[in-house]
Amino acid sequence: MAGHDHLLEVRPKLPKALARLEDLSGNLYYSWERRVRGLFHRIDPDLWNRCEHNPKIFLRRVSQVRLKALAKSPDFLFQYKSVLDAFDSYLSAERDRPLQAISGLEPGRDLVAYFCMEYGLYESLQLYSGGLGILAGDHCKAASDLDLPFLAVGLMYRQGYFTQRLDRDGGQEMIYRPFRVEDLPVTPVTDEHGEEIRVAVELADREVVIRLWQIQVGRLQLLLLDTDLPENGPNDRRITYQLYGGDRVMRLEQEMVLGVGGVRALRAMGFHPSVWHINEGHPAFQILERCREWVSQGLTFPGALEAVAAATVFTTHTAVPAGHDLFTRELAERYLMPLAEFLSVPLSRLLALGASPQRGDAFNMTALALRGSRRHNGVSAVHRNVAARMEAHVWPDLAPADNPITWVSNGVHVPTFLAREWVNLFDGRYPDWRQHLGDVEFWEEAVGSIADHRFWSLTQSLKSDMLGALHGSLFRQYCRNNYSRSRIEGMEAVFSPENTRPLIIGFARRFATYKRALLIFQDLERLERLVTNPDRPVILLFAGKAHPQDVPGQSLIKRIHEFASRPPFLNRVFLIEGYDIALARKLVTGVDVWLNTPEYPMEASGTSGQKAAMNGVINLSVLDGWWAEGYDGDNGWAIAPHDRELSAEQRDRVEAEDLLDLLEGQVIPEYYRIGPGAYSPDWVARSKRSMISVLPHFNAEGMVRDYAQRLYAPAARHGERLTADGALEAERLAAWKARVAQCWEGVEVQWRRLPPTSILTGERLRLEVLVWLNGLESGDVVLECLLNGCDGEGDASECLVPLPHQSPAALLDEKFRLVHTFLSTKDEEEEAQVFRLELESPDNGIYQLHVRLYPWHELLSHPFEMGKMLWLFETEPIED
Repeated sequence: MAGHDHLLEVRPKLPKALARLEDLSGNLYYSWERRVRGLFHRIDPDLWNRCEHNPKIFLRRVSQVRLKALAKSPDFLFQYKSVLDAFDSYLSAERDRPLQAISGLEPGRDLVAYFCMEYGLYESLQLYSGGLGILAGDHCKAASDLDLPFLAVGLMYRQGYFTQRLDRDGGQEMIYRPFRVEDLPVTPVTDEHGEEIRVAVELADREVVIRLWQIQVGRLQLLLLDTDLPENGPNDRRITYQLYGGDRVMRLEQEMVLGVGGVRALRAMGFHPSVWHINEGHPAFQILERCREWVSQGLTFPGALEAVAAATVFTTHTAVPAGHDLFTRELAERYLMPLAEFLSVPLSRLLALGASPQRGDAFNMTALALRGSRRHNGVSAVHRNVAARMEAHVWPDLAPADNPITWVSNGVHVPTFLAREWVNLFDGRYPDWRQHLGDVEFWEEAVGSIADHRFWSLTQSLKSDMLGALHGSLFRQYCRNNYSRSRIEGMEAVFSPENTRPLIIGFARRFATYKRALLIFQDLERLERLVTNPDRPVILLFAGKAHPQDVPGQSLIKRIHEFASRPPFLNRVFLIEGYDIALARKLVTGVDVWLNTPEYPMEASGTSGQKAAMNGVINLSVLDGWWAEGYDGDNGWAIAPHDRELSAEQRDRVEAEDLLDLLEGQVIPEYYRIGPGAYSPDWVARSKRSMISVLPHFNAEGMVRDYAQRLYAPAARHGERLTADGALEAERLAAWKARVAQCWEGVEVQWRRLPPTSILTGERLRLEVLVWLNGLESGDVVLECLLNGCDGEGDASECLVPLPHQSPAALLDEKFRLVHTFLSTKDEEEEAQVFRLELESPDNGIYQLHVRLYPWHELLSHPFEMGKMLWLFETEPIED
């Protein structure tokens, strides 16, 4: 009979005694609280795994008979009540310390709105692709733990990112599985009448309607924007369908929906954030939407931009030029034209906000984010310097070391990624350990006091757990690809839970060429000797996805598959498909060594190594990203990056040799240096040091505290100051900047008298400089002396006067002061300002003396915000 089958779902009814299982399934608190997941697992372990750990689906599939039995089980009800008590306590707990002491933010006054393209919160919520999303998810979880006034904004992907499968030849297959809204812990956003809230965004020649969804992430709210509505045309319904899918038009429209639609959504919900955090450049169109709001209230566009930028924080995560979103000028013009008309500014003015030297004819979202924010940061100390060089065009007269980009080192959410066994151990010994995440002495005691044999036993338990889990995954992968029975049996022998003796090295991350997954394969003969030694066996595990459009990245996966299939590496090298949060949790807790070999300085952070280290796994990594800060000589092994003047091939060859030297000379011998307890005491000591050194310094709670204290609170107060009284101060600052920009080309500096080449100890150094201000006032500039100690060869080593990056107001004694004005012989029509500075002589030595002039205003967020600076070089002095 022709026709379609009709599907009928029969759902269980929760017994009254277990009714709040629904509450537990609706808050992503379960994504980091293992007791909640453990409760679901206990109900039906097999079903829990088949539902891919999705509580919503699980509660629709679980047996009614099983629920009725558990509702009468005193033991289960005791566990259920314990979990609920912890859940309710978390949601209602009062802060140990006032919010302002924790973060600098003020309750009832401040609200941080965090915008990101992706969120990696949990494996069954496919709103993420990789590191950016995981970091955003951890940021939200830590903000919830700290109970910050914080909400997040993203897109509601109906398909999300792809699930990876590997074919028989190592080719990456991308499986897209659309999900149903009822399978997710989301609810529609409604108004006071219970009606769903809608907002609209203009995209070129049409209007697109957006529905709002919300997810509870512990104490905070994640708002998701969705265009899949019957009011929209088919193409517009697909805008929020797939993460990083479609062409460049689709990407721009996604970013317009996120940036512009996100602002309008918050307004429709009655939110008025005091701080706006743009996480990577994708949401930067929110800057223009907020400018539109201010212009509609009567501000000029320059004044509106100052008001918006003052309260905006921007974090860049990419050290790779390809990581910046660029749109053609034609495309940007089409979508920005309506906004330019509303703002009454030339379209070229908006396009200039996205100008960059990376591609002169393109609109750069990172450039827009930088120009539309006043606080900007990279995600590690190394990355700060890379970003400062990449974005130096925004501050053209400044050396990259002086521009306003700072850094906040990434951290990971400890409750999410610390293995259950470690959590149980610390819960038993130190029930309040979560309140000591940043306490170095606490962790030295907590980890250091664990007996070596118990520490080793726990790591071996985690390793065994990982082997068992990977066995199931690889068995399915091998059977699907019709591998031979002997190959399957060889894999099964390796991934037996009892086979914990071999040293297991893990490499798991996005497959991009700069991450150099193939570095360890540079010398195949030597690697073969290392991994096939029967007395000291070594296993290499690889996992990770390549972007669907990254053909070189997909080629890396095929190359690793080829190596793993060669007889010398068979059952020694494994490539595991389907890398996601769940697989990552197993790998970072179960391997012995975490390998990371990026091309320096392209690794912005690399937080997977932090997750591994806090579980006692030892890092072997290039000194890039976070590891350049985290490595202390005893907590792992480091590959020093080599001279970047070398060709890429030469550098790879040299650093591969260093890697194999470390493996052969240190890593493998130390692991197999077995003591009386059937384990290596040196290995245990290094593993403990790995935990002790990383847990208190690279946790997400500390990271979010840094953001709050160093970036959010200053941005809130600065924005508040500029927007008070109808944003008069924003207009004043914008007018001042316009005047400086107009006059600066004609500003000149020159010595009035050349400084001496030497002075005696105790003598005062008197400096006099002439400045022609070309219409500016003396109060519009700062003339500053820098005295740098050097080794006699001209290498500056220490800045003595003034201290670097201090506010000019704090260093008036070290600044030149205006002495008098006269008509100069240079130009009898123009007045010259005479500035004088007298300094006490520093300690004996050789110094470099520099004098610089830059514009300054009390309303600037950073003394060098305008990026304009003049340096005084030795020229003939002018006498009046």
